[in-house]
Amino acid sequence: MSAIFRNGLVLTMDDTRTVLPGADVLVVDGKIAEIGYGLSAPEGAEEIDATGGIVMPGMIDTHRHMWQTAMRGYGADWTLTQYFVWYYLESGKLFRPEDVYAGNLLSAIEALDAGVTTTVDWSHGLQTPQHADAAVDALVAVPGRFVLGYGNIQQGPWEWSTSDGFRDFFRRRIDGGKLAGFQLAFDVTGDPAFPEKAAFETARELGVPVTTHAGVWGATNDDGIRLMYENGFMTPGTVYVHATTLGADSYHRIAATGGSVSVSTESEQSAGQGYPPTWQLRKYGIPVSLSMDTSVWWSGDLFSAMRTTLSADRSREHLEAHAEQRTITNHHLRAEHVVDWATRGGARALGMDSAVGALTPGRQADIVLIKNDASPVMFPVLNPYGHVAFQAQRGDVHTVLVGGKVVKRDGKLVGVDLAAARAKVEATVSYLRETMGEEAWARGMNPDVPEAELFDNPYQYTQWDAGTAQWKHEPGD
Repeated sequence: MSAIFRNGLVLTMDDTRTVLPGADVLVVDGKIAEIGYGLSAPEGAEEIDATGGIVMPGMIDTHRHMWQTAMRGYGADWTLTQYFVWYYLESGKLFRPEDVYAGNLLSAIEALDAGVTTTVDWSHGLQTPQHADAAVDALVAVPGRFVLGYGNIQQGPWEWSTSDGFRDFFRRRIDGGKLAGFQLAFDVTGDPAFPEKAAFETARELGVPVTTHAGVWGATNDDGIRLMYENGFMTPGTVYVHATTLGADSYHRIAATGGSVSVSTESEQSAGQGYPPTWQLRKYGIPVSLSMDTSVWWSGDLFSAMRTTLSADRSREHLEAHAEQRTITNHHLRAEHVVDWATRGGARALGMDSAVGALTPGRQADIVLIKNDASPVMFPVLNPYGHVAFQAQRGDVHTVLVGGKVVKRDGKLVGVDLAAARAKVEATVSYLRETMGEEAWARGMNPDVPEAELFDNPYQYTQWDAGTAQWKHEPGD
């Protein structure tokens, strides 16, 4: 199959971040064959008019709890504590394999719709091998690239990673399977006994990387990083998610061992893991990728990740400066940086940099065209990185290719049965509501609102003078 994008503004995201206005991108046999001007295409190649649009690599999300997508928006007002209670201690246990399937299916579809061509399914709802089979079944049913991060929040990682059921699943579904990659997904609490050592040993034996929620306020800390380092388990393939509350030694250890951090800014700003850490990470030279965390709270697209990350980083930079009576006159973090993190950064983190993440000949043709002739927001395109980061949104994703296959065309998904996905998600929601009961269901979605403190106002008017038609303020009132 061949295709060619004609006359687009091409963001290659190569090492020099080459920008090519009015250029063509030729795809042959699933790979990028050539980028240039006035290219010739093989007979029968699909012609895609990119005039007025931006052609860029498919985006890469390095941390998304896809199984929770059937609960889209349910936890909009949660704190991280409420999330933990709902999923870890109470209702998360209710999810059946078919519910994991429904969430993964919907999440995989919405990722492609938003131009996210590679997604890490940080799948910590895999209570049984049957749940894991369901997760994979959903992922391979959608024509994107998916990395399964295998986890189970209902057991310690030293239990599930050493079980016969897990080993059998890995042999059947992962070793030589259809997924783009595989990780072990678990957290390190900092317990001096280091019970997680067994899971790291399993990862080493299987030759797979680890992804871990690190530096999360009240949950994981510097002790966990120290234990990983002292036991030799920090590797270049390790992805540290959030990493918001770590100290200098931990950041130095991540940098020294070649790890990377997956930043979920919407999540960190709202839930309470800690302040989004990009303002710190650049001081230590730690590579960054972006992620959305979970649609039980937030959006499922990386446009939101890019703009919130820029905003959080710049806000912190100004705040730190103002505390020292300084004024920031030039931003350190630029729009092109977050576009890089949303594409090439994800590829580097997943060890896929030679295959995806940039538009260069020989790479897989994972390509996104941002174009919307019906939108006043899509012109003029002056700063292309700024346009992607601050102006574009999922509705502007015109065309998406994965491995040269068109999965979205003219703003509509191709070959996706949304009705079937909707039916499966509705069945999951109905099951949970019935099992929990309507009162518990409503309570989970509407946590208590703390009583707000209201300051006394010493300047409040206290007396109305009818003769002068004026309020009067009497001292001491």
